Amino acid sequence: MQLLNTKQVKESVKEQAELFVVFASLKLENEVKVEELPVVREFPDVFSGDVS
Repeated sequence: MQLLNTKQVKESVKEQAELFVVFASLKLENEVKVEELPVVREFPDVFSGDVS
């Protein structure tokens, strides 16, 4: 199995390659505050309504 970035996926689709996509979800065991997430902390106005 190989992980692809977005650019590689787009190129493969253009070449009509056969792709298998897997989506995964992580469940946090402990409560995480939005302010503790590095990217969110730097741009709170962008993520104000997206993360709870």
